[in-house]
Amino acid sequence: MPVTIVVDGKEYQVNENKTILEACRDIGYDIPTLCYHPALTVVGSCRVCVVEVEGARNLAPACATKVADGMVIKVNSDRVKKAVRFNLGLLLSNHPNDCMTCDVNGRCEFQDLIYRYDVKDMFPKELRNSPYDESSPSLFRDMNKCIACGRCVRACEELQGLSILSMVNRGHHTLPLPALGAPIAATDCINCGQCATVCPVGAITERPDFRKVLEEIDKHDKVLVVQTAPAVRVALGEEFGEEPGTITTGKMVAALRRIGFDYVFDTNFAADLTIMEEGSELLDRIKNGGNFPMFTSCCPGWVNLMEKLYPEYTENLSSAKSPHEMLGALAKTYFAERIGKKPEDIFVVSIMPCTAKKDEATREQLKVKGVDGVDIVLTTRELGKLIKMKKIPYESLPEEEYDKPLGISTGAAAIFGTTGGVMEAALRTAYEIYTGKELPKVEFEDVRGFTGVKEAVVSLGDKELKIAVAHGGSSVINLLEKLRSGEAYYDFIEIMACPGGCIGGGGQPKSNKPGYLERRMEAIYTIDEMSTIRKSHENPAVLKLYEEYLGQPLSHLSHELLHTHYRSRKESILERKKELEEVE
Repeated sequence: MPVTIVVDGKEYQVNENKTILEACRDIGYDIPTLCYHPALTVVGSCRVCVVEVEGARNLAPACATKVADGMVIKVNSDRVKKAVRFNLGLLLSNHPNDCMTCDVNGRCEFQDLIYRYDVKDMFPKELRNSPYDESSPSLFRDMNKCIACGRCVRACEELQGLSILSMVNRGHHTLPLPALGAPIAATDCINCGQCATVCPVGAITERPDFRKVLEEIDKHDKVLVVQTAPAVRVALGEEFGEEPGTITTGKMVAALRRIGFDYVFDTNFAADLTIMEEGSELLDRIKNGGNFPMFTSCCPGWVNLMEKLYPEYTENLSSAKSPHEMLGALAKTYFAERIGKKPEDIFVVSIMPCTAKKDEATREQLKVKGVDGVDIVLTTRELGKLIKMKKIPYESLPEEEYDKPLGISTGAAAIFGTTGGVMEAALRTAYEIYTGKELPKVEFEDVRGFTGVKEAVVSLGDKELKIAVAHGGSSVINLLEKLRSGEAYYDFIEIMACPGGCIGGGGQPKSNKPGYLERRMEAIYTIDEMSTIRKSHENPAVLKLYEEYLGQPLSHLSHELLHTHYRSRKESILERKKELEEVE
C-alpha cells in the first residue's frame, strides 16, 4: 500500500512497509549508515543514519523508523549534517589514521563517510592498543580499527548460528571478542568469513596473502598455475564498479595472464570431476551399503563445522576433496608430468570466494606427493586488489579463454557456485548413470532458491532419494539438530556454510545493495543455460583424464589424489587455547 512522504521538500509515493532508509534509497537519497546491513537485524546504534522528521523532538534513526502517510523528512538539513558529523567525529576519536597502509583502503565505508562529511579530528584521540589476532589461517583481526558497529556479532549469530563473538567492555573500549579472551582459532569459528564480509572497516579481513603471490610472480622460479572458482566470475566485476551478477569470465582470465601466471585453469573442470567421484560414491553406497545420509564435502566451512560440532558425521561426508584441491592435486601430478615437471616445481594459486579455503589448504591430509596441492588461496577481493595494484585496465581487457585441458567445463560445474548447485549437478549425473536413461529435463527446480533448507524426493528409476539442501550456518545447524534427534532423515544432503552458497562467500566483494545475492545467483544459472554441455559426465576433458590417467571413478589412483578423510576436532575452547599457546 503506497503512502505519501515529503523528502527535502519533494513529494514521493513509497511502500508503507518500508523504513525511512529503505524508502529514501529507493527514490535516490543516499542516507549514510554504519551499523546497518540489509542481511542483518536493525539495531540503530551508530546514529549515523539520523534524519529530521517534522513534529518529532529528536532526530530519528532512518534504519529503524517506518514511513507514515504525510511524513515530512529532511535528510540534508544543517541539523542532520551537524549530528552526523559529530557522531562520526566521536568514532574517529579512537580510530587510527593509518588508511594508507590499511587493507581496506579505498573500499572502507567509514573512510568514505569521513571524507564525505569532511570530518577532522575534533576530539582528543584515545587509541586502543589491542594485539592483532593472527591465530586463524583465514582471518586477520585488528580490533584497534573496530568502530563497535556490531555487524560481525550479528552475522555470526544470525546468519551462522555460532555466536562466537559478543560485545564486551564499555564505552570506547567496547569490542566484539570471543569468550574468555581466546584467540579466534581457539573457538568454534569455522573460518567462513561472514564477519569480514559485513565489517565496514579493516577490523576483520581475510588473511592477506596477495603479497606472497606477488613475491612468487617476481621470483618466477616455478611454473605458476592459477585456478578460479565458479562464483568468482559473477562477482569480481563489482570490485570495478560493475553491478552484482555481471559475468566477467573472459576479462578475469585475461587479467590473470597479465598479472604473470603461466597457466590459467578453471576450478569448474574439477567441479565436473567432483561430480564423477562424489556421484559414484553415492551410487556405490546405494548399491553396496554405506553411511547415510551422505553429505557433500565441497564446502570447507561446513567441514569445519562438522568436525568441531557434529563429529559423529565424519563417516557420512563424501571422501571427495573439494574441487580446487582436486585441481591442485592434478596440477602437481597429471599436468606436471605432461610438461615434464616435478610436483615441487608447480606453484598453485586458487582464487576463491571463500576465506575457509585458506584454512583448508593447510590441511595435512590434502598433501599430494608430500607437498601441498594448493599453495596459496586468494579471495575474490584480493584478486581485485592485485589487478588494481598491477594497474591492469580491467574494464577494457579482451575476453580470453582458460588453458586446456584443465579449463574445460560444463554448465553443471558452474552451478556449484550457488546453493543447490552441487546437488543439482550430482542429480543430473547420478540419474543418467543409475538408470541408463537420458534426463527429460536437466533443471531440478526444487533445490534452487534461497530457502534455508530445501527438501525433495527424487526418483532414480527404482530408487527414491530423499534429499535436502541447506545453506547458511543457522539453517545448517537447525537441520543437523533434527538429524541428530531423529526428527528428520535424508539420503543425500548438500551443505554450504555461507548464505546463498559460494556466491555469498566470506571472500566475495562487500555489498550493501539489496538483492545482490539474487543477482549473482541468476548469473550462475545464466552461465549454465548458455553452456553447450550441461552434465558433468559428458565433459570430454574429464572423460579423457579417466581414460589416460585415472582409470575410472573411485579407482586406486583417484582415491590417492582426489579423496581425503576427516577427524573430530570437538574440544573445549580452553583446550584449543592451550594447544595454540604450546605451538607459540
